[in-house]
Order: sequence, then C-alpha cells, then structure tokens
Amino acid sequence: MKKNQLLDLSTQDSKLLSVLAEDGQLSAGKVSERLGVTSPTVRTRMKNLISAGVLKIVGLVDPFKVKGLEIALVGINVQTHSKMDDMMERIADLDRVNWVAVVTGRYDIVAEVVLTQGTDDLYTFINEDLSDMGGVSSSESFVVMKAKRKWVPLPSAVREHLFK
Repeated sequence: MKKNQLLDLSTQDSKLLSVLAEDGQLSAGKVSERLGVTSPTVRTRMKNLISAGVLKIVGLVDPFKVKGLEIALVGINVQTHSKMDDMMERIADLDRVNWVAVVTGRYDIVAEVVLTQGTDDLYTFINEDLSDMGGVSSSESFVVMKAKRKWVPLPSAVREHLFK
C-alpha cells in the first residue's frame, strides 16, 4: 500500500474494526463469534489491517487518572507553507508528541503533547524541541485542565519516565 493511499474497507473489515474499537482485548475466538466468521479469518484480517497501517492495538491511558501526567495542545505556525508535511513529520518524531495534524484556521499545525514534568516539560518542548528544529514562526500552547473520554497512547519518552 502506497503512503497516503486510503484503503477501501470491506464490510467485514469495518465490522471487525468496530468490534475491536469497543474492546481491543477480545480474543480472535470472541471476535469471530460476534462477527459470525472463523477465528483464522479474524486473525488474517487483523494481520492484513495491521500490515496496511489501518489498525494498531495498544493500551490507552486516561492521563487525568495518573498522577504526574498532563496534556497540552500546541498550535504551531510555520515559516514556509510548502514544507508543512515535512514539519508535521519532524514534530511527530519529537519524544513528547502523541499526535500532530495539519489544520485549517489560526494555526498551520496542532500537536498534542504529553507532559510528565508539568510546565517544565512544556517549556522544554517549546523552547528547545520546536526551536531547535527551525522553521517555526510562532506557537501557542493550551494546557488541558479537564477532558471527557480522553484516552491516549503514551509516547516513548513518557513511558521511559514512568518506568525508570
């Protein structure tokens, strides 16, 4: 599958994704019962969806229930719009970044950053990580104080901090 190519999901794959989105811990046997197909079919379809980059099964964390975790959204404007995809990729590679997107509106790019040292982490992210990368004309940050239905995968730097 080519980069940025969208996969046209079959009805069966759509149903599989729906079941897994509800409970990613279900065994292939339980999923097969719910879908009315065999376990090998479920495993094959899951393997294909994972290989295509459509599905990733991870443990998600509610950051508002773990002491020391905070979330910030950072709106970023870039100096050269012709390089936004490159900037998005470079920002996505930063340790604290959970997700990043090119957006419409006031900012060119928005990133979600997971913090383990509160505003010290945010300061480091803005004044070192973003600044060192170059190409950023301005940024504005928003610390998330409360959220509903907020589950996040933990970026590698956050996992390392929690388990050191």
